[in-house]
Amino acid sequence: MELIRKRVVLHFPGFEPLDGRAQRARYERSAKQSGKVWGFETEIGEVENAGYPVSFTVDAKSAAWQTQNRIHILDHDELVQSLRNKPLARRMIDGFTAAARIIGDGAMAAYFRHAWRFGLFFIFPFLLMTLGMLLTATIALAPLGFDLPAWNLIWSLPLAAAFFAFVFLPFTERFHTLHLFADWEMAVALGRMNRPEFSAFLERCAVAARAALAEEADEYVISSHSMGSSVAAHVLGMLLEREPNLLAGKRVVFASLGSAVLQCALLKPASVLRSRVGAIARNPAIFWLDVQCLTDAIHFYKVPVAAVTGHPDAPPAKMLFIRVKQMLTPEHYKKIKLDFLRVHRQYVLGPDLQAPFDFTLLTAGPLAGAIVAESKLGELMEFEAA
Repeated sequence: MELIRKRVVLHFPGFEPLDGRAQRARYERSAKQSGKVWGFETEIGEVENAGYPVSFTVDAKSAAWQTQNRIHILDHDELVQSLRNKPLARRMIDGFTAAARIIGDGAMAAYFRHAWRFGLFFIFPFLLMTLGMLLTATIALAPLGFDLPAWNLIWSLPLAAAFFAFVFLPFTERFHTLHLFADWEMAVALGRMNRPEFSAFLERCAVAARAALAEEADEYVISSHSMGSSVAAHVLGMLLEREPNLLAGKRVVFASLGSAVLQCALLKPASVLRSRVGAIARNPAIFWLDVQCLTDAIHFYKVPVAAVTGHPDAPPAKMLFIRVKQMLTPEHYKKIKLDFLRVHRQYVLGPDLQAPFDFTLLTAGPLAGAIVAESKLGELMEFEAA
């Protein structure tokens, strides 16, 4: 079996308020967990540069193999922070505006047509916030409903405001409601491509990715999680538009983990993103691995992304189906299974048990991505005993 000895990784994280350094710290924790489970060691280097992207080395080894890896974290934390750090009223208005655009652009109907659970994920935060506003209005106008004198609004209006600020909003934080408002605002921006700050950010990523792909390696892994898959598709698609032969002679894995590309690409105005998805799917140097999970509602389970984005003649991505409960101990899984965002993050987190997929082995292990995709990771790693 041919082993990978040197790898370059471009990782596009999901929509989280974590910068590149925080992502590196998470990677280090996850790698140590994976090492304990699979019996290998990792040495994580310090951040190599002060600018963007955060880059660091990962040396992994066991008794039978050793790999040298350089990982570049192309996070979009600056966009996350710009969407989150707004006054409450502005965040709510922008969130509901994004929802209206999702509906108007036909994406909501497409969500329910292709993945009804994702459709429910879309409407959930907006229904919850609407319910809260209705309850708040009910409290505020209760005196009028009971035919009490209008002067009673003096106490009902402050009571309603206190309920919304100190009871309802803290309750919604359990479900990351306002965070999801910002997530949908970004989905619209990446679909419509009509905001200069997003275009400038993608250009910045493209420059960094182009430099990383120029490094020498046996394999290049472009991994992306959740919303990061839309960012990755834009960036890689941009590079292929400019240099169609950029990847010629390279072994490239495009790994979309819990991908939300269709979250953006199903908007009718998202023609640029759909075109870039097609360029990736048709490129002969790229092996597209689409990792999916039945119990993760925040992606498009068993949906062929290339075909749905208008490229039915393009080679489909290799789908790898995993189960979070197979990666964690029963006690651990019981603690997180009702937290849909935590389940959604497991693709890039360390496991408790050996399972068919492991993020650290994909990005720092000895096996090529195309071999990892065979979903028999436990059997494939048995070569160590030989």
